[in-house]
Amino acid sequence: MDELNEQRQQRLDKLGTLQGKGIRPFGTRFPASHTLEEILTSYSSRTKEELEQSAITCQVAGRIIALRRFGKAAFAGLQEEGHRLQVYLKKDLLDDPSYELSQALDLGDWIGVEGKLFRTKTDELTVEVHTLTFLSKGLRPLPEKWHGLTDIETRYRQRYVDLIANPSVHQVFRTRSRIINTIRGFLTDRGFLEVETPMMHPIPGGATARPFVTHHNTLDTDLYLRVAPELYLKRLIVGGFRRVFEINRNFRNEGISTIHNPEFTMLEFYQAYADYHDLMDLTEQLFIQLCQEICNTVELEYQGQHINMASPWRRVAYLDAILEVNKLEVQVLTDQAMARDAAKRLGVEISPKASQMDILVALFEETVEATLIQPTFITDFPLDISPLARRKESNPALTDRFELFIGGRELANGFSELNDPLDQRQRFEAQVALRDAGDEEAHYLDEDFIRALEYGMPPTAGEGIGIDRLVMLLTNQASIRDVILFPQLRPDRPS
Repeated sequence: MDELNEQRQQRLDKLGTLQGKGIRPFGTRFPASHTLEEILTSYSSRTKEELEQSAITCQVAGRIIALRRFGKAAFAGLQEEGHRLQVYLKKDLLDDPSYELSQALDLGDWIGVEGKLFRTKTDELTVEVHTLTFLSKGLRPLPEKWHGLTDIETRYRQRYVDLIANPSVHQVFRTRSRIINTIRGFLTDRGFLEVETPMMHPIPGGATARPFVTHHNTLDTDLYLRVAPELYLKRLIVGGFRRVFEINRNFRNEGISTIHNPEFTMLEFYQAYADYHDLMDLTEQLFIQLCQEICNTVELEYQGQHINMASPWRRVAYLDAILEVNKLEVQVLTDQAMARDAAKRLGVEISPKASQMDILVALFEETVEATLIQPTFITDFPLDISPLARRKESNPALTDRFELFIGGRELANGFSELNDPLDQRQRFEAQVALRDAGDEEAHYLDEDFIRALEYGMPPTAGEGIGIDRLVMLLTNQASIRDVILFPQLRPDRPS
């Protein structure tokens, strides 16, 4: 800490020196002619002779991330949005103010330079600087060993340092933006309308989750950060929109892990006159297009697993998957004693108070999910765990619902929507009973949503896709924190 304070003081002294010379240490606009990426893209293939003949001049800006001085000259490395370019500072080539300024530079400072492109003796593309402009003084030195910074805590907590130290991180978030733009284009090309629905709800709904609560002073009422936009998007279908989608934030007051963040991004979309089979087909088309446009292949490598995204994807019923993976007899699905015995043999912990459905859910989550490496639609979920999905006509104990698993993780959840207001009220009331019994994640009773259904909602299918997990898959990132710029972390306690 003393060393850090000493380095900061040295930089503050240089700040005073700059100000004393009439130089603004926190400057104004700089008319760059190119980004560093544009220079590298356009001229990296030019030979030394070609650059000499062309006499290409440019004005570029960036952060100093490398600085080597020798005599009256120096090489500095500039960085901008993950791209790096070398610049050459020499007394004979600089005007006097620029040379004097070059002697006060530190790692982390932002500068603008004007000069001519050339290649050094080691054949590195470089800007021969003629004019130097100071743009911003870095008062805090970059962390020790910041090149290739690997400390996870620092990377996530100080993402700005991570972006400086690890240029590849820029590419992850550029790719994330491309993924979202591709999704938007895919849906709008198919007639979906992008909409925005409330982020603060008087009644939380649309997912089984514990909400965050806040208070509106003027209205003197509690509001909940939304756990899902589902019930508002369905209201729009009731109102007459045929196809709608929203890409926005959801908030769930739950644990933090490599696949969970309390604030996360979801795509939800709803299509009138469709069922869950239509959405499985649509989802398969969307993911394959994403793979082709983002990865240029449908053969992915994710954390050591080879995943073939080519069509067709496997579809298997929820209960069948439990039996198939664990080689269990069908009686396990209805006989609680057999189900408990199976769970014990498989090492799945079960509460003494667990219901038959609780046991089956635990078996699925603990023994099935991790085996679903290749794209797989798990279908026909039990009614008890699908309070918003339509009953199967062939078996009312099940629903027209699916979840998509890839790489052992759930990426999407969709179903034929329940549009019977009487059935919906009964299911909401069952959820309220669960809440009264202590289940903080059970649904609330939303009278206005039931009223909307009573005006009539056409047959509709809806789906939610976790954008963060999708980005993890397409960029081969192990943790959700690697694809969220500022993930939620425990408070930073002073040491």
